[in-house]
Amino acid sequence: MNKIVGPGNIFVALAKKAVYGHVSIDSIAGPSEILVIADETANPRYVAADLLSQAEHDELASAILVTTSRDLAKEVSAEVKGFLDVLPRSEIMRKSLDNYGYILLADTMEKAVETANSIAPEHLEIITKNPFEVMTKIQNAGAVFIGEYSCEPLGDYFAGPNHILPTNGTAKFFSPLGVDDFIKKSSIIYYSRELWRRPIKISNDLQSRSA
Repeated sequence: MNKIVGPGNIFVALAKKAVYGHVSIDSIAGPSEILVIADETANPRYVAADLLSQAEHDELASAILVTTSRDLAKEVSAEVKGFLDVLPRSEIMRKSLDNYGYILLADTMEKAVETANSIAPEHLEIITKNPFEVMTKIQNAGAVFIGEYSCEPLGDYFAGPNHILPTNGTAKFFSPLGVDDFIKKSSIIYYSRELWRRPIKISNDLQSRSA
C-alpha cells in the first residue's frame, strides 16, 4: 500500500497523520465545515437546515452563516432553534453550534465573499439573488453549492463529484481528492556528449547582472 485516502473521524485522521511519510495520504481532513453566503432573498428555513446538516456530524463541526441581511440572520437563528427542539441529534448539534457556530453580518456582498475566501470552507453554499455572479468571486472553497436547491447533502450522497474535501482553511492550497492524486510523476533528464561540447551562450542581461 503506497497511498491512503478517504474520510473518517478523528481517529482516522490521527492514524493517517501517524503513517504519513511511510506512505502518502490525501490530506488530514475534518472536522466537517459549512459556510453559507446569503442575502435577503434566501429562505431562512433552507439556510438553517443546511447549517445543521453539518453540525449534526460532529461536536467539532462548524456551521457559519455570512449574510448581508440582519432580518435573515434573526430568522435563521429562530429556525435553528425550532429544528433543535425536534431533531434526534440535537445534543451534538447544540455542542457544535455553541463552539463553532456563527452568524456573521457583512455590510456588503463583497465583504461576505472576502470573509468566505479568508475562511476557505470545506462546503460553501451561495444562496443569493445572483448566485452565479457571486460564485465567480470565490477563490477558496472545497465544494461550492449554487442556489437554494443545491443543498450540501447532495454533495455527500448524490451529486457525483468526489466529496473528500480540504478542511481547516486548506482549501487555500488543496483541491478535492481527484484523479491527479493517484498520478505519480518523475523528472527525466538526458544530455548527450554533443550537448556538453556545445558552447553555452549567456545573454547580455545575465552578463550585466553577474557583473
